[in-house]
Amino acid sequence: MIDRTANLLGVVGLAVADRIEDTARDILKHAGETPAAVVVIGYGCGPSNDQLRRILGLSHPGTVRLVDRLVADGLVERRKGRDKRAVALHLSEQGLAIREQLLKGRLAALRPLLLPLNNAEQESLAALMHKILSSMETTDMERRTLCRLCDDRVCNDCPIPADKQTKV
Repeated sequence: MIDRTANLLGVVGLAVADRIEDTARDILKHAGETPAAVVVIGYGCGPSNDQLRRILGLSHPGTVRLVDRLVADGLVERRKGRDKRAVALHLSEQGLAIREQLLKGRLAALRPLLLPLNNAEQESLAALMHKILSSMETTDMERRTLCRLCDDRVCNDCPIPADKQTKV
């Protein structure tokens, strides 16, 4: 039974990932880690390129190219960091608007998957997912990575809260 459940969970996971990616591509015209970069930078903590690289799991050159593209697209601004060696990344007004569209679009893409469930079943599913997530042994960086596309305004009882201010 556990293999069947694991297999079904994998299929649901792919369906979720595909819907999120399709929505992000429609909104941002980019896929991959670009939408996650916009969401993560939008948390407003002014991450450095290196912090963003670690959260997204990208190489240093890949992160630099990604940030350069976001700056060229007018979505991200480079500002002075906490120390003189680092540059802090922040969303522009346009970037904030795109981030909002990404977060709303993500939830809109996922809601139809829940429509076959009644309210009690949705609550049960939420409780089960909360239980699974809260039982995972994760570092703060792993939690940041898992929640890189989350709308933290929606999840008021996060099972795996990441300290967004923690130095990476």
